[in-house]
Amino acid sequence: MKRRDFLKTAGAAGLISRKEITGALMDFGCFNSDANLSKVEARFYDKLPDHEIECRLCPRFCRLGDKERGYCGVRENIGGTYYTLVHGKACTVQADPIEKKPFFHFLPETLALSLATAGCNVNCKFCQNWEISQVRPEQIRHIDFPPPAVIRSAKRNNCPSIAYTYSEPVVFYEYMYDTALEARRDHLRNVVVTSAHINTKPLQELLPVVDAIKVDLKGFNQDFYTRYVRGNLRCVLDSIKTIAASPVWLEIVYLLIPTLNDDDASIRGMCRWIRDEIGSDVPLHFSRFYPMYLLRNLPPTPLASLERAHQIALDSGLHYVYIGNVPSHEFENTYCPHCGEKVISRKGYRISEINLKHGNCRFCRQPIPGVWK
Repeated sequence: MKRRDFLKTAGAAGLISRKEITGALMDFGCFNSDANLSKVEARFYDKLPDHEIECRLCPRFCRLGDKERGYCGVRENIGGTYYTLVHGKACTVQADPIEKKPFFHFLPETLALSLATAGCNVNCKFCQNWEISQVRPEQIRHIDFPPPAVIRSAKRNNCPSIAYTYSEPVVFYEYMYDTALEARRDHLRNVVVTSAHINTKPLQELLPVVDAIKVDLKGFNQDFYTRYVRGNLRCVLDSIKTIAASPVWLEIVYLLIPTLNDDDASIRGMCRWIRDEIGSDVPLHFSRFYPMYLLRNLPPTPLASLERAHQIALDSGLHYVYIGNVPSHEFENTYCPHCGEKVISRKGYRISEINLKHGNCRFCRQPIPGVWK
């Protein structure tokens, strides 16, 4: 998106004020220069001899010399001190339906002010947002959008939550944490959309300031993660268990990619792991793949594959299983696992009916887990 179009769109939507737009235009005058990046000391790293550092944010444990950046491209060692270069530097800002994340059991029918910076700590060959996730901050246009401005924009646009999404929030951890902490003070909720490629300590420190996390579980064997994600599956599974053990609401998305991660054995193994390690009530979304980024040679996921995966999950004992990226499919809806009645009717991101009363099924009074108000 061009600079003028980005700012015009954000301004027209009321996401940033005229004053903020003016400031952003001035900032773009130093686009592609170090002066237009942040220099906020990063968290979770060790200082080593000879001005080296070791990052401890994610399982890559990048060990860097002076002037070197981590794998994510947005954190740099400068003279032995590690800095985040994207604190308050949003490259995408918009108000989305919470269902788009997707969260189906969290504040339905509300908007989330959604933001991202450049960068990612994995490299999915099927990334849908590669234009922002697989670039360095100098290579993409952004605006100054510090935490107080984020809070103002959320309130101005009647967004009860702020979503850290689109790229990978782990790499802009400090920006996310500082914004979430300030949002909490203003009675706003915080939701995170992540691949969960993060070490335990930073995740544990993040959990007290966020309210919901959606994890993209990209496959269920390390070979897939090695070849197509360049990530560590064990770390992701450990992160899911850590989130599930906390009060934070959790949902999981599995992008079903033809011939790569759609075999019945992997899906069954994943569903049983979720049931046994996390519990039957965590919502699981099977999302349709479309050719993207470096996987343009594969076809979209056949509907029959999605429906087969959905049935495997139900047969494995999971209670809330959805099919995504297929608008108007019957399995976009939420059904009561006790009486089978439809408790939430969805069509795309729109909800036409909610049959819940105080978080219970209106028909049989079965509790439906979620954050409903």
